[in-house]
Amino acid sequence: MPASLTTTFTHRILQGAAASLIVLALAGCSTTKDRMTTGSVPKLTKPVEEMDATELRSATDRLGQAYEKNPRDPVTGVNYANLLRMNGRDAQALAVMQQVAISNPADRNVLAAYGKAQAAAGQFQQALDTIGRAQTPDRPDWKLISAEGAILDQMGRASDARQRYRDALDIQPNEPSILSNLGMSYVLTGDLRTAETYLRSAAGQPTADSRVRQNLALVVGLQGRFPEAEQIARRELSPQQADANVAYLRGMLSQQNSWQKLAAKDKTPGAADASNTN
Repeated sequence: MPASLTTTFTHRILQGAAASLIVLALAGCSTTKDRMTTGSVPKLTKPVEEMDATELRSATDRLGQAYEKNPRDPVTGVNYANLLRMNGRDAQALAVMQQVAISNPADRNVLAAYGKAQAAAGQFQQALDTIGRAQTPDRPDWKLISAEGAILDQMGRASDARQRYRDALDIQPNEPSILSNLGMSYVLTGDLRTAETYLRSAAGQPTADSRVRQNLALVVGLQGRFPEAEQIARRELSPQQADANVAYLRGMLSQQNSWQKLAAKDKTPGAADASNTN
């Protein structure tokens, strides 16, 4: 297989990791969860990342109805956009946040969520600019700095991304989400051993959540240690969520194994001729 094709195939294998990275890094940009307990804004019964598909659709419908009634409300708009993205409706999430940002141009949470929606829609430079406007130099937010790192990783600027993660760690030492993002940055460049080191450190922190452990499971699985990866993936999740994660890991490994076989075949002298002997 030509080098350019193997590189492309490897990149496709790691696209799932990239998606995981951007979701984890940007999930904490806004701090609206504690503001959802008052007023007429529908309450979420559990964290978004723990919802199954049915719960996500139901919550999205409820928040959508609230958004229609008051599209200028920042809390409703931000949470509705987050749910839309979790449902894969990135373009609609971006449109929602554009409207909310027009009505709340100085709201830091809104700007952060707007940048998040831009990044999810592939507008990386615009996302960096928006998140930059949300940042305050005198009291920098480590979540926004880590989010900048995630976006830079998506742009292929790994060195700049890792520096931003380290800047965030200077403010919030041993923060598991930052350590996880740093580990996933190494996944995107194919350095799985270094990635695992950071992810194990992240997973070992007292405040680590299931998303951090799922990233660890992904990296362990990509190194061919699937039983260990499956064990990690099943911790603290419902059977349905665990089965979905394990199926995802199996799909990733299946693609990786296919690439490895093709690469090995390409390196074997006479392999092409042998394949045509039957």
